[in-house]
Amino acid sequence: MAEFVMPSLGSDMTAGTLVLWRVEPGQLVQRGDIVAEVDTDKGVIEVEVFTSGRVEKLLVSEGAKVPVGTPLALIAEDGAPAAPPAPPPVAAPPVAAPPVAAPRSLHTPLAVAPPRLRISPSARRLARELGVDPSRLTGTGPGGAINREDVKRAATEPPGAAPAAPADDARARMRQAIARAMARSNREIPHYYVSHSMSFGAALGFLERVNAERPPPERLVYGVLLLRAIALCLHDFPELNARWENDALVVSPAIHIGMAISLREGGLVIPAIVDADQLSLDALMQRLRDLVERARRGQLRSSELSLGTITVTSLGERGVESVAGVIYPPQTAILGFGTPAPRPWVVDGQVVPRPVLHMTLAGDHRASDGHRGALFLAKLEKLLSEPGKL
Repeated sequence: MAEFVMPSLGSDMTAGTLVLWRVEPGQLVQRGDIVAEVDTDKGVIEVEVFTSGRVEKLLVSEGAKVPVGTPLALIAEDGAPAAPPAPPPVAAPPVAAPPVAAPRSLHTPLAVAPPRLRISPSARRLARELGVDPSRLTGTGPGGAINREDVKRAATEPPGAAPAAPADDARARMRQAIARAMARSNREIPHYYVSHSMSFGAALGFLERVNAERPPPERLVYGVLLLRAIALCLHDFPELNARWENDALVVSPAIHIGMAISLREGGLVIPAIVDADQLSLDALMQRLRDLVERARRGQLRSSELSLGTITVTSLGERGVESVAGVIYPPQTAILGFGTPAPRPWVVDGQVVPRPVLHMTLAGDHRASDGHRGALFLAKLEKLLSEPGKL
């Protein structure tokens, strides 16, 4: 029997609130299925299961806040004998919260899909029993989730009654979480910074040629070239694709690039593109679109927030020349990119205008030094100067 536990979705997370069960006892699940939604300081996160089997028992009720590592459910792994059916947990009192804030895209044009109805199987079943249409309800759970109390209230209230107003200040909690993580970073991580400017004309020209033959939904953005080049570079600089844990460097065999995404209502999330080095430019573009779109809807997955091995921050839409980021602990590096802009550039002894990109690497000096950081940026420039090979 495997335990499904409250995951840690960041070094600063100590507890989470179970907002919604997506499964019920007796249901079969596969590794990677989303089985629950958890409210954290970073918003409501979809949590995947890493065991295939049958849900035997739900141990924590919706609305309960429990520490990281607390068993939430029992799952009989494939091949295990069936257990007697367990009664469903008693629903906890509703926790009112405002909708999850929507993020700003980095460089990606997006089409927003209709929101998914966020309701647990037990609440949906209760709605059927009471004759309530859940699509007409406004959830009062974190992130707007519909719980059993919402259904019961709708069954007794006269038509047109207003739902309970959300009270929780998710933005303030997210700000506090960012403050804790960044304060820890500046307190514990000895940063060094190396910066470099490069002519970005070859990359932009490549994109112009490629995109000229594509419809808008299939076009690439320059951020995808950056992601592809970074992923390839990291194979030669494993100390930048790592974590510093227990006074030791732990290199990650996989490359999961976290993208810093600012939210329209304030705050920041850093979901990761998993196995970024295994993806083509087109596949990276699809992942990036999907990631930002789901961040807007508050549907990020737990693995995307917990697996990041390096972070990229770009203020390309804000018009700044450069940005030097703060490392997200326990990672060992963060890359910052400014806005490509025309600048005077020397070519064959002549000053000519060129689009120039400024990039800055912040590294953990316990894991690497400035010399390696400089070599990394040099290789990054070489790859971006030959975009057709990416």
